[in-house]
Formats: sequence, C-alpha cells, structure tokens
Amino acid sequence: MCGIAGAYFWPDGGPLTDRLTKTLAHRGPDGSGRYDHGEVHLGHRRLSIVDLTETGAQPMVKDGLALTYNGELYNAPELRKELEAAGVRFRGTSDTEVLLEAWRKWGTEGLHRLRGMFAFGVFDERSGELVLVRDQLGIKPLFLVRRGKGVAFASELKALAAELGGSLTVDDTALVASLLYYWVPDGRCAFREAEKLPPGSWARFRPTGDVERGTFWSLRQVAEEGAAYEGEFDLNAVIEDSTRKHLIADVPVATFLSGGLDSSYLTALAARERPGISAYTIGFRAEDAKFEAMPDDLMYAKKVAAKFGVDLHEIEIAPQVLDLLPRMTYHLDEPIGDPAAINSYLICTAAREAGVKVMLSGMGADELFAGYRKHLANKIAVRYQRVPGLVRRPVESLVDRLPVATSKRGFRSVRFAKRFLSFAELPEETAFRRSYTMYDQAELAGLLNPDLAGAVDDVITEHADTYHDNTLSDFVNRMCLADSRLFLPGLNLAYTDRSSMAASTEVRTPFVDIEVVKAAFRIPGDKKIVKRQGKMALKEAALSILPAEIVHRPKGLFSAPLRAWMSRDLAPLVREVTNEGELVKAGFLRREALRKLVDEDASGQQDRSKHLWHILTLEYWYRGAVSARTP
Repeated sequence: MCGIAGAYFWPDGGPLTDRLTKTLAHRGPDGSGRYDHGEVHLGHRRLSIVDLTETGAQPMVKDGLALTYNGELYNAPELRKELEAAGVRFRGTSDTEVLLEAWRKWGTEGLHRLRGMFAFGVFDERSGELVLVRDQLGIKPLFLVRRGKGVAFASELKALAAELGGSLTVDDTALVASLLYYWVPDGRCAFREAEKLPPGSWARFRPTGDVERGTFWSLRQVAEEGAAYEGEFDLNAVIEDSTRKHLIADVPVATFLSGGLDSSYLTALAARERPGISAYTIGFRAEDAKFEAMPDDLMYAKKVAAKFGVDLHEIEIAPQVLDLLPRMTYHLDEPIGDPAAINSYLICTAAREAGVKVMLSGMGADELFAGYRKHLANKIAVRYQRVPGLVRRPVESLVDRLPVATSKRGFRSVRFAKRFLSFAELPEETAFRRSYTMYDQAELAGLLNPDLAGAVDDVITEHADTYHDNTLSDFVNRMCLADSRLFLPGLNLAYTDRSSMAASTEVRTPFVDIEVVKAAFRIPGDKKIVKRQGKMALKEAALSILPAEIVHRPKGLFSAPLRAWMSRDLAPLVREVTNEGELVKAGFLRREALRKLVDEDASGQQDRSKHLWHILTLEYWYRGAVSARTP
C-alpha cells in the first residue's frame, strides 16, 4: 500500500506533484518517485509489501505506460499466469507490474477482473490520456480537483487542501451530513471543489480537456443478482480463500483480534495458514471500562490466541486524548467522529514499532451479514409496532425517565432502550436512518443556522434515495446493501485507511472482498437474522473452526470509553467549543443547542457523548480548514 499523487495539465504541475507526494510520506516511508512526460506528472510514496526490490518501485514505466498505484491485487498470481500465457514477459514479481500489463491488455474492460483494493493513475504516452481508477468497494481513497482541462489528484484530501487550500471552500452540506452521520458520505466531499472518485469507477482525462467516466462494478447489481441466486455454496470456503489471498506478502502479517466473532474467525484462518502469527488487541483503563459498562473482550481474545497458537499483544487504550484529538482529526482528512479511529491508530503504531507492516481486520462482516444491533433492532421494531398503544405508552414513559448514567457508571441497557424507542414506530427507511445516525431531522435543523435548512433536507433525501435504490424484497438485505454503500465506505473503510496509514501500516479486509460480497448477498435475510441472533450465516460458517463459546458470545464493540473521556479528560474542551468555538462564531452551529446537548449529557438523562465527541472533531477539522485558507 502506498500514497499516490499527480497533476495533469496543471500549472506548475511538477513541483505541485512533489509537494503533494511529500505530504503523503507517512503512507510510504520506504521510497518515493516521480514521473514526468509533457503535461503529466505522477508521484508515488512506497510502502514495500510485495517485491521489495527496485523492480517494484513506482511510478512504474514500461513500454509507453506509466502507473502510480496504491493497493494490493490478491489475484495477481492468477492474472500473471494468464498474461504470461499470452506472451507477456515480466521483469519482477510485484503486483504493480501485473496491474500495468493487465491494463495494457484489457484497459477498462478488464477492471472487473481485478480482485483487491486499489486506486491508481495510469498514463498512456501515445494517446496522452490519464485514467484514474478506484476499487469496486471503495477500500482505497482517491481525491481529485479539476480546473479547466486539468486535474490534480492524491490519496488523501489533506495533500490537496494543503496546496490548494486558498482556493477551496468548505461544503456546508457535507458538514451537515457529517453531523447527521458523524462522517462525510462517500458521495460528498468536505471541500466543494474537490471530489472522491466513486467506488467501482474510472475517469479518463484527454489532452483536449474532455473527460469520460465509467463504472465497472455495481454493488446494487451484485445484491440484486444475489437475491435471484438459487444454488448452494460453502461460505466458509469463500472466506477461507479470501483470507488466504489476503495473506500474500513478502513482509510480516498480523491481525486485529478483539475477541469478537469476525476478528477471531479471520485470526483462526490466518493462524492455520501462518502458524505463530501475531495478533494485536486492545484493553481499557479499568475505571473507564467500568464507567462505560464495557464487556471483557480481552478474555475472549486470550482464549482464541491460546487455542490457535497466536502471539497476542495487548495495547492499553489510555491515550492522552487532548493530544490525540487534533492529530487524528488531521490524519482523517474529513470530520469523522468515530473514536475507533484512535484504537486503530494506536494498534497499528504498536504493530509497526514491532516490525509489522500488514494487518488483517474483520471490517465489513457486520455490514454484509447483518451483525449490528441496529439490524436486529429494526426487525424487532416492525413487531413492536403491532403492540397495542396502551401497552407501549407506559413502557416508553418509564424508559424516558430512566438515567443513562450516574456519576460513577453508565447503564448500557438503558441507552439501548432509549435508542430503540427513538425509531421503533417510524417507517422503514426513516427508522433505519434514525437507528444509526446522530439526530432526527428536527434535532439536526435545530442545531444549525436556519439558513442551512435546505442542506438538511438534501442530506435526508440523499439517504432515502440511496436506501430505496434497489429492487430487493428482502428487508434485512436492503439494510445490508444500504450499509455497504453508505456506512462501510463513508466511515469504516475511510477511518481504517487513514488511521492505519498514519502509522505507515497496511490494513487488509478479507470480508470486504468482491467474492465474499457476492456470497453475502446470496444469503437471504432470514438466514442472517434468526430469532434474536444476528449474523447467523456467518456464525454457522465460523463453527467449522471456532468453538461455540467464541462464535455465540455477546457482541463486543470496537469503540472507546467516550462517556468517561467526556466527563474527565475532555470536559474543559467541550465547554470551550460549546461557548467560543469557531463553528459557533461562524454561525454554523447554535450555541444554545450545543449547551442543551452538554446539559443533557451531564445530567445523565441522555447519552450525548458521541454527539459531543463528533462536534469536537468537527471543530478541529474546521479550524484546520479555515487556517488553510488564510494566506
């Protein structure tokens, strides 16, 4: 995995490419390179994973093609054999060269054949055309800014913002969306003039200034084809094959091991392929874990490690949050309010210090196999709506009066109950949105400048449009598809990429694989959620290698003790941002609405810790964006 950047028909494009590439140095500390040909300039920072020699260096130039590429091709060995049979002669063993020759042979028509994670730019010296490509599921990022017939691109938005910040303007609607979701959806960008290349798509830039765009893979189409599938298949075999392919590397590989189903499953499969593999897990300060009522995930992680001969390393999450908050906000590129990014960063940092460059993560299993509490909760909500109002109202009144926390501990069950009742009686799409977003429409509008009411409407409408954009009759798989199009690329894959690369570490996600995705949508919803058990199809597959104690344990959380941090470490900062923050001064957020959130959280009547954490991340991001525009 690496960092890529470049400029095409852009004034001073060569020096700009150098500066963009320098900003991405953390993504590739093992080497750097630049390619120039007329009006095209390609930059690269290398993290050496496969073919550590100079034959894997980039930008790679061969017979009139130049490639700068970030990612891994897990089917590179198979593609190499096919290309060699067609007469291609390879100079080295890198997947970069396989990609370059695959492009030469098939061009955009062959993109659907690629199995992996990737974002790349390829330039044809004969035609003078530059093509940018992003992988099917949006695992790897690619940001770009267009001006006239020119384009500048980079793996991270911060590189473009640092160089072009004076000409970039904050997109208020993107910030409104980030408040709703606590991240910026993949279809939007925090700066109005910048964009993210959509997953499964390409853009061709010609010397004439013409731009052609295309899509080579559709998640919606895969889901709809899966719904019509009537055959049988072995899910464990599909996941086992994906895990094996994700282990391809010429450097040490380790795993995340939380002790939950997904990471335990992958770790067990990986340990069978690589005996003695290392794994990294997190623990929290005892007082934080108690206050947050967090389950003892470490106990399960230790059991998995012992059973499969895994070398387990525990990382205690007791960070200097005040120091980490601005640092993580910088690395995350856009306002992302999930504190799990801190966990990921600290684990990857520890692994990198131990000489590990590659980590496997269980990311994506919950989205694809209906493993989140919201999936089960939305199914229960349908039944709850049939309960007579005379029974529902007293229950709702009682839950409303219960506190979510005292000064010494939190009550997780009460938090869940309040959350459930906030959406249980709503229509399907609205209920699904409310089950995982931060505010309902009225609350969000009340938090913002009244002039942004139109932006709130746009963001809510975009969610509805995405949710309904399919022909699936299966309620559970409609939720899984929406999650895979919104939640997965917008939040989980985004923070995983940025936080891991900040530590110069590559994270691979075997569940977020095109073959696993195809398999997941061939499974009907009633096989994913059975009675009150989510992710049942995956659990049944995992039983082939994991003990039932691990497979059927209560779901853990890859999160952080936010309430403890808010009540201790971050309380002064919350007061400062609420009263005198830049977002308040700019009129974007309403001071009184923020104070209400603080008061509700402090009283223990509502859990607003996640809301307040995201407001802090948004504030720090906004400060950086404003300073970038200042000459």
